[in-house]
Amino acid sequence: MATTAVTPILMPALEWMNYIGIAVFAASGALVAADRRQTLLTFAFFAVATAVGGGTVRDLLIAAPVFWIRENATLLICFSMALAVWLTPARFWGGRALVWLDAVGLAAYAAYGAAKALAFGVVPVPAFALGVLTACLGGIVRDVLAGEPSILMKPELYVTAAALSSGVMVFLSLAGAPSWIAATSAAALGFALRAGALVWRWGLPTYRT
Repeated sequence: MATTAVTPILMPALEWMNYIGIAVFAASGALVAADRRQTLLTFAFFAVATAVGGGTVRDLLIAAPVFWIRENATLLICFSMALAVWLTPARFWGGRALVWLDAVGLAAYAAYGAAKALAFGVVPVPAFALGVLTACLGGIVRDVLAGEPSILMKPELYVTAAALSSGVMVFLSLAGAPSWIAATSAAALGFALRAGALVWRWGLPTYRT
C-alpha cells in the first residue's frame, strides 16, 4: 500500500532533493564533532543523528517503514560526509557555503516531509507539522547532543522557513497542483525566506514584558 500511495507525490526530483538534504545535514553534524576535536566514530554518529532524526520520527508517527533501514544510500551518504569532513582541511568548510546549503536542505526536507505525510493519508494540518518536524528535528537533536543553544531559541527565520515550505506543499497538493509544481514552489519559497533571513537578518519579534 505504501508504494502505490507515495509514488504519485514523491517524484524522483523531490527524492533527489531529499538526498541532498541528508548530505548537507550530515555534514553539519560532522562539523559539530570537528569543532570539538572528536573521533571519527563521533563524526559519524553526529552525521547520522542530524541527517535522519526528523525523518525517523516522521516515519514512526505516520506508521511508514523508517526510510533509512530499507536502503543503504542514506547511511552511506552520512558516513561519506563524516569521512569527508574528517579528511578535508578545516578551511574548506569555512565561510557561508554550508549555511546556504543548509538553507536548501531545510526547504527541501520540509516539502518532502509534508508530501510523504500526505501520501500516507495524514490530514493537512498534521502533514504540515510533520513537514516542519522533518526539516528541523535533526538540527535540534544535533544541538542538544553538542550542548549548544537550539535554533528554536533564536529569533532568526529558520523554523518559519520550514513552515512556509511545508505549508505551501500541503496547500498546493490539496489544490490539485501537479506534484512537481507543488514541490518546486514549496522548496523555492522556503529557501527564499531563509535566504532573506541570512542576507537581511530577518527575524521574528521577541516577547517583551
